[in-house]
Amino acid sequence: MARDGDINEPTREFPDYPTSESLRDRAEGSPDPGRDPDREPGPGAPASGGGAARGLLWVLGAAALAVVVLLGVQATGLLPDFRNPFAKEQTDRSQPPLLKSIRDLSRYVAAEGNFQVVVDVQNDRRNVPDFLLNERTLFVGAGRVEAYVDFAKIADGAVTVSEDGKSAEIKLPAPQLGETDLDMDKSYVFAQQRGLINRLNDLVAGDPNRQQQIYKLAEDRITAAARDSGLAARAEENTRKMLEGLLRSLGYEKVTVTYTAP
Repeated sequence: MARDGDINEPTREFPDYPTSESLRDRAEGSPDPGRDPDREPGPGAPASGGGAARGLLWVLGAAALAVVVLLGVQATGLLPDFRNPFAKEQTDRSQPPLLKSIRDLSRYVAAEGNFQVVVDVQNDRRNVPDFLLNERTLFVGAGRVEAYVDFAKIADGAVTVSEDGKSAEIKLPAPQLGETDLDMDKSYVFAQQRGLINRLNDLVAGDPNRQQQIYKLAEDRITAAARDSGLAARAEENTRKMLEGLLRSLGYEKVTVTYTAP
């Protein structure tokens, strides 16, 4: 049986339900007795998410302002140009040129020919597929050849003057063709085909002088073309006209220029 003293006491505590007066006081701004004012912001305090967004906007605005200021200072020339940290750089470690010899020349260059040749060379093996072993190069070579008269080879007595001093006769060595000067700025490899074995050989050993063979062949073709082009005959005619005009200006009325056999 229950004790008489505990009959009028409640068996448990029930939560307090809000009444109409408490709801009215909370709507008017009175603090809620069930809320901790130290842990939750009041009605006028800004939310934490809005503060973080406003701080981020301030940081972005400051960064944009700094970029504008730097660009303005750079435009005025007070700061050097911004450089790409990954820009391509070239280092020249070449040695200084070495003078090996000097040769005195007494040449009169009377004509010059400019030539272009297309060299198509293919090196392969019989009964071997081209995709395995094949090397074909199409090279366009441009070069020039000079035709000159070497005055250093004029023999004694090559110049004779008549007794009256009105005519002169000059005997000159025949014009010669100079070495072919291949212009690498105008020469180029138009196309090239190489087999699989050729490519593997380049990776393992390589042949830095492989292109020299093509250059040499182009020079030989241009030299042969210069011999057949009449360049030497043009040099004879130009040298003759030059000497005739020079000697006539000195008072000679008749000037004869002949060439010896090469």
